[in-house]
Amino acid sequence: MTAPRDTPPTAPPPAALHRLVACEYCDALYERTALAPGERATCLRCGGMLYRESTRAYRRLLPLVVTALILFLVSNTYPIVEMDLKGVRTETTLWGAVMALHADQMTLVALLVFGTTILFPLSEMLMMCYLLVPMARHRMPAGFERIVRGIRQTRPWGMIEVFMIGVLVTVVKLSTMAQVIPGVALWSFGALVVVLAAMLSFDPRDLWHYLEPPGADEVPPAGDAR
Repeated sequence: MTAPRDTPPTAPPPAALHRLVACEYCDALYERTALAPGERATCLRCGGMLYRESTRAYRRLLPLVVTALILFLVSNTYPIVEMDLKGVRTETTLWGAVMALHADQMTLVALLVFGTTILFPLSEMLMMCYLLVPMARHRMPAGFERIVRGIRQTRPWGMIEVFMIGVLVTVVKLSTMAQVIPGVALWSFGALVVVLAAMLSFDPRDLWHYLEPPGADEVPPAGDAR
């Protein structure tokens, strides 16, 4: 009696490939299924989150991006802090701090501050607007895949929250030597950090699923099969 041979796994048809989702932690492959509002799918192998039902979050995403752009503009227009040292008052903006670092022969640090607090956060917000405005009219933006990849590549380099921590530490230390008056931009930066945290909770890869009819890329749960 011969032992039965293992049957090779059947490859999914090309039309079903877009329904596959890979776990970021262990590379296990799954087929997307429909989720109820508020539910999320987790990997059976490692327990990592695969995706979540984020329709409500998507509807709030464009207003969040617009709010972030307004706060970003305010944060870079008005002074961060004002210092009064023996009657001499000085103030600076974020761009002024970058220029001061460059003037002090710290060009590398100036470029790092410029990139992490101005260039990369602004690039991500503009790319999100580029995608979300046409999508609000149910249109596919040109270069959708490249823009999504660009968002994922620039997102780790946006470090406004790190800059805020540094500013707060500096303000506390300088308050013992001079009168420090928080500027409009300091409060705006604080609000911007909160708005960006809400934006970063949304995976830009999920934007693809909102361009198709509801359920077009998903299969019903096993319990709903008839």
